[in-house]
Amino acid sequence: MRPVKMLITTSKWFFNMAFVLYIAGCGNRTGNTSTTTASDTAASATTAPAVDNGPQFKKEGELYFIGKAKNDTLRKIDIELAETDDERATGLMNRKSMTDDQGMLFIFSQAEEQSFWMKDTYISLDILYVDDKQEIVSFRKYATPLSEESLSSFKKAMYVVEVNAGFCDKYHVNVGDKIAYTKL
Repeated sequence: MRPVKMLITTSKWFFNMAFVLYIAGCGNRTGNTSTTTASDTAASATTAPAVDNGPQFKKEGELYFIGKAKNDTLRKIDIELAETDDERATGLMNRKSMTDDQGMLFIFSQAEEQSFWMKDTYISLDILYVDDKQEIVSFRKYATPLSEESLSSFKKAMYVVEVNAGFCDKYHVNVGDKIAYTKL
């Protein structure tokens, strides 16, 4: 009788050990047994690659949106200027972000129908077309990023202002409102 009792006791012991090992093995299924310390995290943060947000904004002036109803300032933004053919051709291309108080002012030598596209432009924009009297004559809101669709002014414009999509709705900028700008 004794050998059977010993066999049962030994079997229970093996079963319990196998069960414990099974449970322990279920805890970490990734196979990664390394631990991360605060110094490891700090070291990896300093060596992480920088995120490319495209060209950096250069403040070259300030622009005011002036409401036609009360002749009051609806919003002031910092602007980057596009005055040359090359600057106008590049515009906000390859830009990955822009704050709500920034924009780009395109200045043309004469008022004529303008047409813009969103090729290589990663952020959605409101595009405002402004005549030679600095009055907004038309706009295209929520322009689709990276689109090659032509976005025409349908009217003569000497200036074009690009701001983040939703700007016109948020600050109640409409056709007939005016702009005023200063260069730094």
